[in-house]
Amino acid sequence: MGEEVFDNNNMSKLSSSSSSLSPHFILVHGVSHGAWCWYKVRALLETSGCVVTCIDLKGSGIEPSDPNLVVSFHDYNQPLVDLLTSLPNQEKVILVGHSAGGISVTEAIHKFPEKIEAAVYVGATMLKLGFHSDQDVKDGAPDLSEYGEALDLGFGLGMDQPPTSAIIKKEFQRKILYQMSTIEDCTLAAMLLRPFPLAVTKAQSEEGKESERVARIYIKTLEDRVIKEEQQDAMIKRWPPTQVYGIESDHCPFFSNPLVLVGLLLKVATTTTTKFTF
Repeated sequence: MGEEVFDNNNMSKLSSSSSSLSPHFILVHGVSHGAWCWYKVRALLETSGCVVTCIDLKGSGIEPSDPNLVVSFHDYNQPLVDLLTSLPNQEKVILVGHSAGGISVTEAIHKFPEKIEAAVYVGATMLKLGFHSDQDVKDGAPDLSEYGEALDLGFGLGMDQPPTSAIIKKEFQRKILYQMSTIEDCTLAAMLLRPFPLAVTKAQSEEGKESERVARIYIKTLEDRVIKEEQQDAMIKRWPPTQVYGIESDHCPFFSNPLVLVGLLLKVATTTTTKFTF
């Protein structure tokens, strides 16, 4: 499968015109982030005539739950499940997941294939059934050991129990997450990041009967220090998506390269269905 790498020089100018039936994007954040991280992407997509929904998973963003009390991945992902359940049966969406948000997207594919026009993984964990094996962990989970003790751990059940939450320490955030992003976005993130429930790292899904009918697109983040390129390649090889693109960015292209990311999302909207035009 060929991989297309996009930059600002080969992305056409975004159109501000709207079709009679606008694509509906649902944007799913990764761990420690929230709906807020998509602010640039949302603005660009809405300017292009799209409908955009950004959600907070449980214990994330402004969702009030204590992440230390989110005891399972299914609990963490319930806001997305509730949102998709609430959609009219005839409505289809383009689901976009960043980083660990890819696990949320995969569960949605298995549960709601009839409501998903396409699933887009952006530098994301793309494992067909989640973390069932050591190989799954090797391919899909970040290994930050080269940075030493990069995480602050939370012990919501007591210091004598296993940790329940984690967050990248502030002094490592720019180096690990945002090395190509502006200092303004790094500052914003430092103010808004929250510890994430470690239950996410035990996520497992059951395969749905119609899930393979959903078009899957992988957008590789080529300078990623979290889900490294070799991990992304391994997941792509194990569960081949419909299309693979590459983008010059750190782990968070919604900060470091939003225009190109949005261009690719609009490309997905126009190539996975004939209903959407711009």
